[in-house]
Amino acid sequence: MNYDLIIIGSGPGGYRAAEYAARQGMQVLIVEADKAGGTCLNCGCIPTKAFCHDAELSALGVAVDFPSVVSRKNAIVEQLRSGVEALMKMPGITMVYGKASFKDACTVEVTPPATSPTPQVTTYTAPNIIIATGSRAKMLPIEGIDLPHVMTSTELLNIDHLPTRLCIIGAGVIGMEFACVFASFGCEVTVVEFLKECLPTMDSDIAKRLRKQMEKQGVTFYLQASVKAISEQGVTFERKGKEETIEADAVLVATGRAANVEGLNLEAAGIEVGRGGIVVDPDTFLVHSTSPTPPSTSPTNIYAIGDVNGRQMLAHAATFQGYRAVHHILGKKDSIRFDIMPAAVFTSPEAASVGPTEDQLKAQGRAFATHKGYYRANGKALTMNATEGLVKLFTDADDRIIGCHILGAHAADMVQEIAALMNRDATLTQLRETIHIHPTLGEILQDLP
Repeated sequence: MNYDLIIIGSGPGGYRAAEYAARQGMQVLIVEADKAGGTCLNCGCIPTKAFCHDAELSALGVAVDFPSVVSRKNAIVEQLRSGVEALMKMPGITMVYGKASFKDACTVEVTPPATSPTPQVTTYTAPNIIIATGSRAKMLPIEGIDLPHVMTSTELLNIDHLPTRLCIIGAGVIGMEFACVFASFGCEVTVVEFLKECLPTMDSDIAKRLRKQMEKQGVTFYLQASVKAISEQGVTFERKGKEETIEADAVLVATGRAANVEGLNLEAAGIEVGRGGIVVDPDTFLVHSTSPTPPSTSPTNIYAIGDVNGRQMLAHAATFQGYRAVHHILGKKDSIRFDIMPAAVFTSPEAASVGPTEDQLKAQGRAFATHKGYYRANGKALTMNATEGLVKLFTDADDRIIGCHILGAHAADMVQEIAALMNRDATLTQLRETIHIHPTLGEILQDLP
């Protein structure tokens, strides 16, 4: 069968691009090396958020049975994975399982899983190829990193018991979410972070407030600390010139993620790989070529979307990069704004953001104004017993909204409203003149000074 498009990877970027391309009349082959749905569905966003939900119940005093938490998480993942598998059976899509590698810029060889009844390698060709292989946990070269009780988020999501003392190395999104979850479940949680503050991509005021709130919930933080070794007894790190050791019977390594490029034989297709992943054009997501000729820096038919290009390592970024790639193949224009990328951390309380931080705006030398609002002054927040929260919204010299960072209940939903307004270059005045339902948390945005 002739295909118009081959997609390698069935995470949010891959399967959504496959569905969209098929609806545009294309014949699509999608190749998956493991499970449909990719990291996000199987061992990332979805199972983590299932844990977050049960952790919130636990924090409210609801008795939570951990084996039931794991079973519920598994059931949710299975249900959603089945949905993706069903979607990949729609007209126009053929899904195969196996490890893909490039033979040339238009040809992919697929080696089936070891359990396959047909072990022979199959070759597929298409004029267009999208690489959507995602990422994996990045492991540091630390003594003891291979010990059995040292885990990535994947293993911790499948743990069959609650650790008594959990040490988390890294205070990024993954580290902070798991710290909040397992502290709520009653574990003694310690976070060791190399930088001077958690969540470096968030506004520093928001990050600091969230850390302080989590400290009140029992999480211990060691900032500006460099991990030196892990042993069966605990984690040793250096801070302020002194070495300290904390006891831990489980260690989570949450120090970032690395692009999945191994085994793809990218050199056969002349695909350039940089420190963060596959190098792409930031507008079309066409990959850069390693060949000096032709003079064009991008091959004309291969795209890399999502975590594998390392640009914006978010599931929704992968999805929309996939849409843009399909549009480019079809010669269609769209109005997707990749400079406006909302993001959230599902701790308790939530933190969410869109646009630059205050520190970034200052570093850029941009003229801006800061507008702050507080949950404690909002009626709905009081009724929810959710008064811990801060909104920081930035406007430029023309009153246009250029960024927003929020800590508090439903922060992700509120930031999504701001992201929608930013996509239309809306002003703070227009936000103030938009009627909001009373009583809602959204009134905090409407009432910003």
